Amino acid sequence: SKLLPAGSGIEPAGRRRWLHAVSARLILLTILTVVAWAAVPFPKPDPARRFPELKVYSALGDPWRAAAEDWTGARRRVREDPVWADWLLREREEVSRWMARHRDRVEWLPGWSHDGVSPKDGSRVTWTDAIPHEEAEFFTSPSDPRIEITPKLHAWWVVSFRARHLETMVRAAQLHRLTGETAFLDWAAGQMDFYAANFLLWEPQRPGHPARLFWQTLTEATNLVKFAEVCRLLAGAVEAERRERWRRELLEPEVRALNSTQQQVHNIALWQRCAVAQVALAVGDEAMWRGAIDGPWGVRRQVAEGVTSDYFWYEQSLGYNAYVAQALLSLGTAAGLAGRADELSHELAGAQNLLLSPLLLRFPDGRLPNPADSRGAARAPDPEVLARSYRVFPTTLGLEEAARVRDWNTLLDPPAAPPRAVVLPEVVSTDLASSRFAVLRAGEWQVFLHVGQLARSHSQQEALNFAATFGDADITHDPGTVGYGSPLHRGYYTRGLAHNVPLVNGLGQEGHAPGEMVEFTSARVRAAQPRYRPDVRVERELAIEGGALRDAVQVTCSTGPQRLGLAFHVQGRTRLPAGFWPDGDFARGRPEEFAQWTEVRGGKFRDRVDIESDFGRGTVLRITFEVPGEFRIWRGSSPDAPPRRRESFYLELADPAAQATFTTTLVDRKSTRLNSSHANISYAVFCLQK
Repeated sequence: SKLLPAGSGIEPAGRRRWLHAVSARLILLTILTVVAWAAVPFPKPDPARRFPELKVYSALGDPWRAAAEDWTGARRRVREDPVWADWLLREREEVSRWMARHRDRVEWLPGWSHDGVSPKDGSRVTWTDAIPHEEAEFFTSPSDPRIEITPKLHAWWVVSFRARHLETMVRAAQLHRLTGETAFLDWAAGQMDFYAANFLLWEPQRPGHPARLFWQTLTEATNLVKFAEVCRLLAGAVEAERRERWRRELLEPEVRALNSTQQQVHNIALWQRCAVAQVALAVGDEAMWRGAIDGPWGVRRQVAEGVTSDYFWYEQSLGYNAYVAQALLSLGTAAGLAGRADELSHELAGAQNLLLSPLLLRFPDGRLPNPADSRGAARAPDPEVLARSYRVFPTTLGLEEAARVRDWNTLLDPPAAPPRAVVLPEVVSTDLASSRFAVLRAGEWQVFLHVGQLARSHSQQEALNFAATFGDADITHDPGTVGYGSPLHRGYYTRGLAHNVPLVNGLGQEGHAPGEMVEFTSARVRAAQPRYRPDVRVERELAIEGGALRDAVQVTCSTGPQRLGLAFHVQGRTRLPAGFWPDGDFARGRPEEFAQWTEVRGGKFRDRVDIESDFGRGTVLRITFEVPGEFRIWRGSSPDAPPRRRESFYLELADPAAQATFTTTLVDRKSTRLNSSHANISYAVFCLQK
């Protein structure tokens, strides 16, 4: 209207038509913008502003920084500072010892890193550099003192050896840059020659999987960044023809292999693209860089579609938060040293949030819940991870911890002093809708609910599973899983019986689904899985009421009566009431995972049963199970994170049914006694008044 005022020579009708046309185009543009924004699975409009209490911003307001590398200052530090001088002495001795003792062998075939598990209980096998069969006759684990060296375990050992060997190549190249000693240069460059000359002699171990040095392309990618770093560090000390041979016979074949797989959004795909991008920087290949960053499955798309709006990796296993952040940290460090970190500003800001978002889920003792198939529970904050990340993702806690560390990072890029004290975000009741998580916190109780899954990858039969603490006491948790190479991974830990979930004919969830959030308040959450199984709907309500935690699970089968049950696990020692007896037939007629429970005692009750459980630290809870009508209940010893075990319950209706409601109430025994005393006093006052 200001551009075309009355008297501008355009007739009113023309002005109206022009304004209508402009308005229509603006409306269309708005609609298209909204549609385009809605098409992004996980909008992240301003990642830099999340978790400001922990971040250290640059003068431009960026939460990330470009990594630096000060070799002149590093030489001065190891010369003038006794602490750094001692560190250099130890570093030189460790690398020299490895150089003198170890050589890789073409005949060594790689295996899967997850195969290093005890056949007895799935515990992690302890790796040492003693060569199997030549210098060691058996392996051990913390709970298994003698483990036979099978071909599978030997191949697992090779993978761990080769990763350490490549890491030592990086350290040797760094020692050459720092000290100028040619022994380190000759060894590191000689190893590059060895791998370039023999790379194609290693055959892929699996059809359709092009990894050669390692069993899978993920491990190939995480170690390709070490080759790229050695190539970068030795650029000024090795003749161009030799470096060209490394590129032609080792680096480019690795890049082709990685680019031929993982055309999807996935943690492996992200690592592969990050590794390829670092090779591109090391060899100066711009087309390779652009493909790794902006290609159809490049880094930008991986972050846009793989990181939720709450800044959790969409595969939900919390271990992958740090794992994919490590991939982006590695890329961010290389990009910073190459002067190209600003090209990744949005992705680096999002990656930093991956390291901080688990703080919103931490229990009072620092433990994290364990959705999906992580191996063991993590903790938050993780000072070690934040300290390793400071060169790109500076935080107050990371800088504080890094100041205590002596390693190549802090030598070459000394951490600044944190600008303020460390302040952690408070844990509050939160519906993390885009991640399918929810947290309740009220009084002494804190509860984590896993509403549902966003992907099949790493999912378990655990939709609507929950974990809880009371004060500092761990009441119930998800143990995660064991190494994927253990039969217990698929045979127990991923199954419904291992989680606090309802079971239908002994089986948990089928497939994966995000589920529905029905209701959420600060002390109550209700969520549903409409297709928990093909013909089964499940709804769970968790509520913190007057100091008690109440859990109500409703199961509805649309195709008729089924055997309906509920699994519930505790981290305390329970005292059973009268009416339980040993039951050696617990697993008969049920899925195979039931055979993992031992010392099973069962009982038959009507409507309810009360059981006390002692969780230590003065916390004793009364657990009340309520099921209308007759039901059976069993208590047994079940696998926890190995080698530990825990006490677990399984409830089941006495007869098949199409519908059931299982209600579990947990209340502190002190509160119960207090309430009982109050009732007695009130009754006495009532009698006196009468």
